[in-house]
Amino acid sequence: MADKTFAGLSYDDVLKKYADTVAGVCVMRLQKWADAEDCFQNTFIKLFQKSPDFRSETHLKAWLIRVAINECRNYIAKNRRFLSLENLSREPVEWRDNERDVSWALMRTEPKYREVLYLYYCEQYKVAEIAEILGKNPNTVKTLLKRGREKLKQIYGGDEDEKAEL
Repeated sequence: MADKTFAGLSYDDVLKKYADTVAGVCVMRLQKWADAEDCFQNTFIKLFQKSPDFRSETHLKAWLIRVAINECRNYIAKNRRFLSLENLSREPVEWRDNERDVSWALMRTEPKYREVLYLYYCEQYKVAEIAEILGKNPNTVKTLLKRGREKLKQIYGGDEDEKAEL
């Protein structure tokens, strides 16, 4: 396994190159560092164990994102019976409150918007690519992007009462 490559990259190189991407997906989905770390590790364990063949680095990156999303969904489903979402604080992970860093604003949006906004703005995927990764219709992705942008505008430009409600 030491000489196994993934789209021409060693396992260590894949980990170094895509760690931030996978971590970002996990944190955006789960909003808790400890939970995100579990899903992050599971994603790279699956890569190592399954050793799929990839056509390109783009295919590898999309596979990692898809697996990370699925790991987060499985984690949420598994822990749903233990946690009531209504009882959880709506306070997101602490991010720098910096207008140039949209992470803090993304964490204040609903998960359905957060996921597509993150993939579009942070990972710079096109609508068609996001639709393929998430298994959604491209028009659905466009709608989620439009509504998500409106939510971001409220967060960035709305009055304090609007910001507090989000």
